[in-house]
Amino acid sequence: MGIKKKLGLGMASAALGLSLIGGGTYAFFSDSAETTSTFAAGTLDLNAKPTEIINIGNLKPGDWMTRSFNLLNDGSLDIASVLLDTEYTIVDAGENNTDDFGKHIRVNFLWNEDKATLPPNQNADNIIYQTTLAELKDMTPDAVENHVFLPFLEENDGLKAGTSDKLYVQFEFVDNEEDQNEFQGDSLELKWTFTAEQEAGERR
Repeated sequence: MGIKKKLGLGMASAALGLSLIGGGTYAFFSDSAETTSTFAAGTLDLNAKPTEIINIGNLKPGDWMTRSFNLLNDGSLDIASVLLDTEYTIVDAGENNTDDFGKHIRVNFLWNEDKATLPPNQNADNIIYQTTLAELKDMTPDAVENHVFLPFLEENDGLKAGTSDKLYVQFEFVDNEEDQNEFQGDSLELKWTFTAEQEAGERR
């Protein structure tokens, strides 16, 4: 075989090899897009004003006093309920008590003026629920329900973000028409803790 023929075959082989390599690569159009997501949690921020509801001395059986305070939702989320927890401590002046002073302090919850309109024959001074401090210790009522403890008119319950409820409460040293001398000089320190709970999650 002549040199030209051999070179020709070599070039053909080389060309074939290049064509096979070239046939294994290809070009295509492309594009891209990016997305970002942000998940920012809201806040529950419940405050009470004033922080001291009552400070009074020289009580005697039969005395009563009405006070008001505000619960404020300073957060970004609506509050579904505000649960009330009651604690108290007693200082027995004579150390001779046989009874719990808290059983003789009645708590009269009055109408929540920031909720629904009053029903017929009701006014804001009406007592809508009453109990003693001793009984209240075993309860966790919702303080921002329209009727404090009662379950109806629930559409008016809760505390929207940026709003407040003004609540009225009456404390009464009950005169049981019996000997209550053991309570002379005694003092009771009450602590109410309000705990806010969020509304249920929803489709966003």
